[in-house]
Amino acid sequence: MSDSIVAKRYARALFEVAKEQQAVAQVDDELTAVVAAIKANAEFEKLLQHPNFDTANKIDLLRTVFEGKLSDAVFQTLALLIERGRETMFGDLRDAYLAIADQELGQAKAIVTTPAPLSAEETKEIASHFGKLTGKTIRVENVVDKSLIGGMTVRIGDRLYDGSLSGKLARMQKSLLVSQAF
Repeated sequence: MSDSIVAKRYARALFEVAKEQQAVAQVDDELTAVVAAIKANAEFEKLLQHPNFDTANKIDLLRTVFEGKLSDAVFQTLALLIERGRETMFGDLRDAYLAIADQELGQAKAIVTTPAPLSAEETKEIASHFGKLTGKTIRVENVVDKSLIGGMTVRIGDRLYDGSLSGKLARMQKSLLVSQAF
């Protein structure tokens, strides 16, 4: 069975527990913190994924590193993944959990790419505009790309809204080429 299917099953179970405990956002924050900590420390990641490092020791290491920072539900889910030899799935679990939570709660993540960082007011305005457009509560993640020159792109799920200067120029060029073809 592929890792993404397995991750979705674990994420669904974790989501149901989190929803029951009214801790959906907390679990998302905890999973995000675990994945970030593992990615930030290559040695920690190697140790968790090393086949000769005992499962009980991996779980103890996880407990030591994240003691007091994880809810019981998150810790037990991660420990279960370790016991089943699926230590590499922590990131997939977090992504699947977020997708399930977004769908269930009517939320969406918008990745907004701009040439300069957005202010809090601009972020709020973008969230409001795209919230009305999609009918969902939008969480904005700002990515700065200085090569954009001007404007912005907004990606929500598999949909891209391109309001960048380079995108407009490309569409104009295509339009001119098509009109000259006849």
